[in-house]
Amino acid sequence: MMITVLYGGEGSEREVSLRSGAAVTSAFAERGREVVAVDLRRKEDFLPLLHEENVEFAFIALHGGWGEDGTIQAALEMAGIPFSGSGHAACALAMDKTASKALFRWKGISVPKGIEVERGSGVRAVLDNPHFPPLLERCGKIVVKPCCSGSTVGVSILSGTDTLAEALEEAFAYDPRVLVEEYVPGRELTVTVHEKNGAPRCLPVIEIQPVTGFYDYSSKYTPGASEYLVPAPLSEYALRRVEQASLAAHAALGCSSYSRVDLRLDEEGFPSVLEVNTVPGMTATSLVPKAASAAGISFGEFLEEVVETSLAARRN
Repeated sequence: MMITVLYGGEGSEREVSLRSGAAVTSAFAERGREVVAVDLRRKEDFLPLLHEENVEFAFIALHGGWGEDGTIQAALEMAGIPFSGSGHAACALAMDKTASKALFRWKGISVPKGIEVERGSGVRAVLDNPHFPPLLERCGKIVVKPCCSGSTVGVSILSGTDTLAEALEEAFAYDPRVLVEEYVPGRELTVTVHEKNGAPRCLPVIEIQPVTGFYDYSSKYTPGASEYLVPAPLSEYALRRVEQASLAAHAALGCSSYSRVDLRLDEEGFPSVLEVNTVPGMTATSLVPKAASAAGISFGEFLEEVVETSLAARRN
C-alpha cells in the first residue's frame, strides 16, 4: 500500500510540520514502504491532489490550522480514503480549547479555570468579567493563549495584569478567540495515548524541564533547550492519576489510534489536562517518538502501528 505523507501547511506551525513530514517519510522509506511526500502549501491544493493522485493511505503530518482541526480529515472521510489518527469530529473538538475543556469538565476531568475573549475586546472585557478574579487566586499568575493554535505560539504567562494588553494582542495575532486561564504551578507532563489491538494505553509519561523560562516554541524545537525525564519520576499514586486523566481525555474527544495529552501536575499530585494533540509533532525533538522509544518501540515501528490502528478505526 502506497503511503502519502501530507505535511507543510501555511500557518505558524509550518516549519515544524516540514520537519515532521521529512522524518515520517524517511522512516517509512527505511522500512521498505512505498511512500510519497506532499507539501500542501494551501488548503486549496488538497482537492486537486485527490483527483490527480491515487492516494491509498494518507499519513497526516500537518500541525495546527486546517491540517489538524478536522478539515482535511473530513475531506478524506468523504473521499473514502483511510488516514492516520483521529476522525474529523475529534480533531475539531481537540483543536478548540474552549470546546474541549467544556467537554472535559462535563466528563469530570480536571482542567484549569479560564475565560474566553474575542478579538476587539479590550483589557476591560477581561478585568470586568466576574469569572476573572478567581483565576488569580491560585498563585497570582495567568496564562494567555490562542484558542485554536499549537506549538505554544502566542502564549504568555503573566504575573498579574500589567502586561495583559500586550499578551492579548500577541495571542489575537494567531486567533480571533483567546483564552485567559489560571496558571497551574507544578510539573509539565505529556502522555502519548497509543491504541493497540483496539485498546488505548499510555506510553511512558514524559516530564519536561525547560532550561530557561517556560516550555515555549523555542524550548520545544531547539535541541538542548529542554530536558526530558522518561519515564517521569512519579509516585505510583500520581502516575495512576495522570494516566487515568490522559485516557479519559482521549476517550472523551473520541480520539482514535493515537494522541498526545499535555498536563500540569500540581504540588499535591493532582493533574490538570491542558490540551489534547491529535496530530502531534514527529520531529527529532518531538515527544511522541521519545515516549515510543522509552517503551521499546522504534520510530518506524510506531508509525506502522499508527497505520494499522488507523485502518482498523476507519473500517469500524
